[in-house]
Amino acid sequence: MDHQKQIRNFCIIAHIDHGKSTLADRFLEMTGAVNKNKIAEQMLDDMDLEKERGITIKAKAVRLNFKYNNQDYILNLIDTPGHVDFAYEVAKSLKACECAILLVDASQGVEAQTVANFNLALEANLKIIPVLNKIDLPGADIPRSKNELFDAFGFKEEEIYLISAKDGKGTQELLQRVIEETPAPLGDIDKPLRAVLFDSSYDSYRGVVLFLRVFDGKISLGDTILLMHQNKSYRVEEVGVFLPQAQKKESLFCGEVGYICCNIKNPQEIDVGDTVTSSTNPTKRPFERYTKMSPMVFCGVFPSAPKDYPALREAIEKLKLSDPSFTYEPDTLGALGHGFHCGFLGLLHMEIVQERLQREYGLDLIPTSPNVMYKLERKGSQEVENIASPHQLPDPSCIEQIREPFVKATIISPIDGMESLCNLAKSRRGEFVKMDYLGKDRLSIIFNLPLAEIIVDFYDKIKSLTKGYASFDYEFIEYRKTDIVKIDILFNKKKTEAFSLLVHRMKAESKARAVVDRFKELIPRQMYEVNIQAAIGAKIIASARVSALKKNVTAKCYGGDITRKRKLWEKQKEGKKRMKQLGNISVPQSAFLEVLKM
Repeated sequence: MDHQKQIRNFCIIAHIDHGKSTLADRFLEMTGAVNKNKIAEQMLDDMDLEKERGITIKAKAVRLNFKYNNQDYILNLIDTPGHVDFAYEVAKSLKACECAILLVDASQGVEAQTVANFNLALEANLKIIPVLNKIDLPGADIPRSKNELFDAFGFKEEEIYLISAKDGKGTQELLQRVIEETPAPLGDIDKPLRAVLFDSSYDSYRGVVLFLRVFDGKISLGDTILLMHQNKSYRVEEVGVFLPQAQKKESLFCGEVGYICCNIKNPQEIDVGDTVTSSTNPTKRPFERYTKMSPMVFCGVFPSAPKDYPALREAIEKLKLSDPSFTYEPDTLGALGHGFHCGFLGLLHMEIVQERLQREYGLDLIPTSPNVMYKLERKGSQEVENIASPHQLPDPSCIEQIREPFVKATIISPIDGMESLCNLAKSRRGEFVKMDYLGKDRLSIIFNLPLAEIIVDFYDKIKSLTKGYASFDYEFIEYRKTDIVKIDILFNKKKTEAFSLLVHRMKAESKARAVVDRFKELIPRQMYEVNIQAAIGAKIIASARVSALKKNVTAKCYGGDITRKRKLWEKQKEGKKRMKQLGNISVPQSAFLEVLKM
């Protein structure tokens, strides 16, 4: 079918900040998809957060019409995120394409996420077109970047394309090259419908919007479709494509990318990566399932005012509709009351979700410090339990073993930063795997590291050690046996569950000392002495005390017998002793937040 020969499906992949969204803007402008007067930066990033942070969070699909050699072509561009936490969005999008533009910033060169995305595209058997962007910048070093592309991926000099997405230089020729080198989509219009569901979004009026790439057959308004993995049937209420605004159509044919709406109200019914087929004449060849991304980082989210709990619950339920990769369950913590224990794919994902809750729903939140999921086996039991917060950890005598998640971390850095990075990784219980040179002055170092050691400030430390030049990417590898202990914090021998920590035994003492010292600074003096202790089980490993406020009870006694004064001092001592036993220590919320930041 001729129509199919005129279709090209491609995506842009790159490290964060290398110009993907800007290049997508140029393509939209060049093909007339957007009026020149209305063009705004980051056209496809429609979330406020995406615009502000200058990052793409959700993948988008847009259809461009382009005339080349007197023929009309339909180009489906799928814009993907570049950040490590959203790598699953990239993997999903690649399933819908035949070609990937690998974009590299000419002033930065190959970075950690470039390598990760290249490998994803290679696994998906896509045609990869290497492109150097930002060649107009004064800091652009084209020969060095070309060498890195050769060293890292083996691209020859004549394959590498030079463009400036900002001023449009070379973008027209790049689109022509995409048409020449990308294979037209294969597929047979006469076979039963076979399409892959590569993404979804939630619309409060139309329900769940499904993004599809059709491989065989066609899908039309009024058809009844079957989602094969979920084994559920729906009637198609709307079919269309994005130009980039939604435009309704009668049908989507094989090779095309578009969207359908089936009046699905609950996004949990949708399994991204599912095979969409006809319920009356299903295909015999469903696609493989996507590997589900399981949360890697956990933290509690609590409203700062307890009365906001119902509003937080409603906001979290709504947010879950547009972001199925985020998980939550109700939780209660002494000082903070009711809230939720939430799971995220990584630290940026956690920040984005928290920021969206605060902005889009106007909530004031207190997040607890992030931790990871441990696997626990009890003595005499084969079952494996998931432990994501300190109060879930049982008595040490019941534990057979605990395993913690390890990741493979890739750091790309200038050569002079190597020694300090190796020392940093060693201090975080990392083990060196290998090192490769990228050109003359940069290298790629790979470590295996416990995820718990990198989720708080590892990325910031890397940036400061290399003056901002290093880049960092990680992927989960396995769970390994570890020695994790629970540190309890006690005020006057009373345990406060909200402050308990899970720490590796090797670092327990230094962590406990730091927390106790911080509390000593933050807790205001009370009418009686406050003892702060950190303990593992019954063993105290760090302690400090906040002395009592003193009141001069003998001020009105002048002259006379000393026994009168002694009586008053004894009485005061007894009173303070009784207050110490009965009194509840007030830990201000600011102290709570300060310690969580640690």
